[in-house]
Amino acid sequence: MSVSRVAVRPAAVRRKVEAWLAERDDAEAIVLLARPEWTDDPVLTIDDTRVRVVPCATPLAARAALADRAAHEKLVLLTDLTDTELGDGLLAHVSLQTGRSVDPWDLVGQAFGGQVRPDSTLVRTGRWVADALTELAPTHRWPPPAGTILTRDHALRHLAGAVLALDPDELDGAGLLQWSTDAPTQMRFVELPDAWADGIAAFLVEVAGPIAVPVLAAVRAGHGTDAIPLGLLAGVLWPRGPGTAPAVEIAVARTRLEPRFGGTRLTDHQATLFLEAAEAWIYRALDGDDAVRHDAHRMLRRAEEIAAEIDVTERLVASALLPAGFTQRMRAFGAAVRMALSGSTAVVPALDLIEKAQDRLAEVEAHRSADRSRVETARMAVRLLRWLTIGDERDPSTMLTAVQRQIRDDGWVDRARLDVFAGDVDPQVAHAYRALHAAVDIRRARHDREFAEQLQDMTGAEREPGALLRVEDILDRVVRPILDNGRRILLLLLDGMSAAAGIEIADSLGRSGAWTELTPDGGPRTGVLAALPTITVVNRCSLFSGRITVGDRVAELRAFSAQFPDSVLLHKADLRTPAGLAVDPEVAAAIDDSAVPMVAAVINTIDDALDRSDPGTIEWSTDTINGLRDLLAVAQDRVVVLVSDHGHVVDRGSEAVLLSSDSSENRWRSATIAPRDGELLFTGSRVALGEGRVILPWREELRYGPRKAGYHGGATPAEVVIPLLVFAAQDEHAVPGWAGAPVSSPEWWREPIREPASNGTAVVASQPETRPTSRPARPPRQRAQDEGLFDLPSPVSTTPPTPAAPPSPDAARAPVEPVSALVDALLASPVYADRRDTRAPIPDERVAAMLSTLVVGNGRAALETLATRAGIPVHRMSGTFAALRRLLQVEGYPVLSLDPDGRTAKLDIPLMIEQFGLDPT
Repeated sequence: MSVSRVAVRPAAVRRKVEAWLAERDDAEAIVLLARPEWTDDPVLTIDDTRVRVVPCATPLAARAALADRAAHEKLVLLTDLTDTELGDGLLAHVSLQTGRSVDPWDLVGQAFGGQVRPDSTLVRTGRWVADALTELAPTHRWPPPAGTILTRDHALRHLAGAVLALDPDELDGAGLLQWSTDAPTQMRFVELPDAWADGIAAFLVEVAGPIAVPVLAAVRAGHGTDAIPLGLLAGVLWPRGPGTAPAVEIAVARTRLEPRFGGTRLTDHQATLFLEAAEAWIYRALDGDDAVRHDAHRMLRRAEEIAAEIDVTERLVASALLPAGFTQRMRAFGAAVRMALSGSTAVVPALDLIEKAQDRLAEVEAHRSADRSRVETARMAVRLLRWLTIGDERDPSTMLTAVQRQIRDDGWVDRARLDVFAGDVDPQVAHAYRALHAAVDIRRARHDREFAEQLQDMTGAEREPGALLRVEDILDRVVRPILDNGRRILLLLLDGMSAAAGIEIADSLGRSGAWTELTPDGGPRTGVLAALPTITVVNRCSLFSGRITVGDRVAELRAFSAQFPDSVLLHKADLRTPAGLAVDPEVAAAIDDSAVPMVAAVINTIDDALDRSDPGTIEWSTDTINGLRDLLAVAQDRVVVLVSDHGHVVDRGSEAVLLSSDSSENRWRSATIAPRDGELLFTGSRVALGEGRVILPWREELRYGPRKAGYHGGATPAEVVIPLLVFAAQDEHAVPGWAGAPVSSPEWWREPIREPASNGTAVVASQPETRPTSRPARPPRQRAQDEGLFDLPSPVSTTPPTPAAPPSPDAARAPVEPVSALVDALLASPVYADRRDTRAPIPDERVAAMLSTLVVGNGRAALETLATRAGIPVHRMSGTFAALRRLLQVEGYPVLSLDPDGRTAKLDIPLMIEQFGLDPT
């Protein structure tokens, strides 16, 4: 009797016929033992041979098929009859005179080359594998395994790769996400029989990991092309952090998302891996060509659309990649800034609110789709908040201390508030910046008034400058001593360079690595006092003449040549070059000529911007100052002195106030009427116009003439104080009496506020205790007033010292003592002694200062802060940090590392304790 058999798939029949034809059998028919069912095309064409498939439920049907066979066709008889039932007479007309079984695993072996057999693990996977491998086998067969055994991994990798149109070696999370972007290839998987799809999906989970679950679930639910956007939302709906139960809103949103996964509920682990893989895909795409970047931005937009559809848009702040997340983080930051200002007293923000603003800034900085310029403005805003928190010192007692305050502190404020004044595109953030700018203006206006009053007193009383450097003193007190020491000079007068602009330019030169900034005795930067009014015809001619005078370009050349007959002074027209040349050949020859002691050049880029562009939004650097980079490139063997004739203030937009005047000058007027609010009368020999009497505004928003992008002429420190910058090419000993400059930025610029001092004032970048060095420091030698390179005093405070209070009982338990004990233990440890470089060791006191700063800062500190604490010139900090990292890197473990921002050092304190064998208590 007939045997119950399974139906045979068309691909299996084709494979059996291919094998039969390859045998060169003369028979015209073959009997295949299978259920006599056939719904496919009855005629197959294999290698130009027509083969007709005929289901035969009875012997009579088989005999009829043989009798009706066309001469040019061969037959396949599908039957479940036994040989006995078919009979010898019929079998005499078929191949091998017997029926052939259709073993699926034989067909699999045939599909992989015919000389292999499946291993038991593959067979146990199920009949579906054999059917799928047979049905989906490529025309040129599957790639054979390395040996004669067909392993489960080899077979299923090639099967899944064929279905997904992926290389078998790319069946990972990245490959699956890339596959999900192609709708046509997804359809091939979706249209598979359920058993096949389930089996392939289970294998993909094995090889690609849990990420395969959400990707394949989305594909099978018809949302495959949304897989990457859904992965990006996983970070919002499955927030990271152990033990955190989802909020009701998130739980509801997950439920709304489930249909996009066909009802599959993701685990936290699956969601985390899904997010990481989706973000990685976006990062790779953003680094690709235009078309791929377009796809990435499309995915980001689609994720935000889905978020809106499931009503979680407000939760996108949790996303570190979606643009809407950055917008929300910026708004949260703006709210924190407003809160800090609203919680202030006397325009001093509360410390805990400053900390919250710093935390919100960290979240903004961590966003990976952030607008870098907006992030930088946010940093400036936090810096200004910190500056407002730092208590104001007593009013400057001298003109010198007022100039120093502008160079060392308020110039940095001006740099930051230029960005904040430019604002933000988001109205909520812009509102916060406007409030912050107003708060900063209150203090800066007070400082401006104090500065102007000091200037009025000094100028009117004709006081001697002493250590103060004035514009007419630059050639005699700065340039000549350098020339007398045998060094040639490139003097660059950057017309209109303010203290804030000087900060940016010096920073760009320092970043280049080619130039070392020098300061007198390695002390802080100093500034120069301009003549009045602070306009070009007064100050530039006074600088090149060495006395207060007024003159044009001709007068400047005449005065300069009289003092330095062998030197060259170049103006704008002299610096213009023909096509193809960055530096005029005559200019380059003069700079290269050893017989020319000084080449001076006037560069008008900044001053020109006051008329023609917006100096408040330009970051001044060697790239944005016309010709500066090129002149520096050909002056490597000269000491470079950067100076200006005056600074500038920017136009205040709607806040500007236009006052009447009998002249068209923007920031000064003759003393025909008494000073009004915001103005002062200045008299004396350093007032070069108005017969020694002029009215100058000390408020930045006042002007008398037509509106421009910026102005100069007035009595604000931004206009009157000129930065003095000196550089040498990698030679900190280029000038006797000068040395490598220390970090120039103030503490509030670099370090966050975290802890209050005992008196309730803010502490910026909590400082470790002062540690004794191996040699006691000598007290500073008192200078005579006219002594020194140009009479600059030692960098000591002008504020009388406050008598030390007796220590309180709590002082012995101050947090700094464990820090000191930990650092002392490390310095005394045998591991440290073994690792200390005996050829060029970092002094122990410097190691101690840097480690104490890092420990107090919970393992983080800006490199510039480390340099300040350890007394290291800023240009040496990179090498010192590298040496310290090698010193602490026991057995290759990264005890000390550099943050990706390139500015922050990170100390792994527990690892340091472990590697150096220290007592953690």
